[in-house]
Amino acid sequence: MKKLTLTLLLSLVSFVSFANGEDYLVNNILTMEVNSSINPATLSYLSSGFKKAKGDNFDLILIKLNTPGGLVTTTKDILTLIGESDIPTAVWITPEGASATSAGAIIASAAHLLFMSEGTNIGAATPIQMSGDIDKKSDMRKKAVNDLVALVQSLSEARGRNPKLFGEMIEKASSFKAKEALEKNLITAIVSSQKDLIQKLSQEKKLVVKGKSLAVTVNTPSFTDHEMDLGQKLLDIFANPSTAYILFLIGAALIYLEFQAPGGFIAGALGAVCLLFAGIGFQVLPLNFGALGLMVLSFALFIMEAYITSYGILSLAGLASLVAGSLFLFRTDDAYLSLSTSLIGAAVGAIASFLAIIVFIMVKERKNIGKEKFNDVEYDHGKIIKVLNKEGERHIYQVKIHGEVWRAESDIQFQEGDLIKSLEKIEDTMTLKITKA
Repeated sequence: MKKLTLTLLLSLVSFVSFANGEDYLVNNILTMEVNSSINPATLSYLSSGFKKAKGDNFDLILIKLNTPGGLVTTTKDILTLIGESDIPTAVWITPEGASATSAGAIIASAAHLLFMSEGTNIGAATPIQMSGDIDKKSDMRKKAVNDLVALVQSLSEARGRNPKLFGEMIEKASSFKAKEALEKNLITAIVSSQKDLIQKLSQEKKLVVKGKSLAVTVNTPSFTDHEMDLGQKLLDIFANPSTAYILFLIGAALIYLEFQAPGGFIAGALGAVCLLFAGIGFQVLPLNFGALGLMVLSFALFIMEAYITSYGILSLAGLASLVAGSLFLFRTDDAYLSLSTSLIGAAVGAIASFLAIIVFIMVKERKNIGKEKFNDVEYDHGKIIKVLNKEGERHIYQVKIHGEVWRAESDIQFQEGDLIKSLEKIEDTMTLKITKA
């Protein structure tokens, strides 16, 4: 009887202890900021932050989140990072105008505490490759969507939030404003400042971390910022889809100019550097190699246009390849990323304008073919750039006139850098007669 009574008392104490929760004092908060796509640099940054929080005995990890999306695999690694930590994690979608869409919404679902600033939104978490009506009935799509739905619903249910609507963020790409999210029990509270955050934390009396109930007490906590190191910052910049895309276009354009005006190597060298930086970004982004191939093909067609008379057909085909490649460049099963259509439009428009200028100049010059005055430099001024040799009484030089290099001869002796005036072209040659300017 005594043993039974003791067992009942112990059970009652355990129940009361769980109900009330273990005392948990929040004094030190580690703050991290994510203001870009979710990529390997983000994972590296957050991992280092979680290690610092554990090593320095922080009581809470606060992630300020503003992201358009990212990689599914990286997102799942971040969820594992949050789930394995003994330290509670709070996510704050801030500042005004920020959003936690796509991968950001999934990360937010795992937070023990979830806050939003006024003027922010959360949701639209359907992967881009899976959105739309194409292949809606495919088994692969269903499996991928169901997996993500079950994941966010399980996480949100464990945190005491609305699992059904978190699931709709993936199934229906639903998106919620801050006030709507609070009304529908998607978030913990709306906060607009650090002072508001501390106040809402002090009102949150209980947390469940790894199955352990914690009775939270907040006493004017101190905030410590954890920033990205230089390597993480660089990788984060290059892993931005828009940055990688622009670097690729600039690099390809400079290589194109090197083909058009060879010899300087400056354009080619800068183009190679830009392509190298773009390659760093492409290495960590979900790259569609078929789309990348279309973009490479487009520049090959632009180069061919300069050597083959196609009356613009090759250029049009190149522009079509560039648009198609740009639209699908980051569309894979592991993607929550897409390029802005305005960015694609601006890039394609700039390239099209450049090609139109080139074609205009070529057509204008072709009209002069066969005319006596075509490429005429007679009576123009230039300068000696090199003294070649002497043939009898004639001195032979290289001269530059309007950026063009000519072979020239004169009875007058010149030095390099002397100014000259062309007189006439010697018949059936590309040699000019020159005199003093």
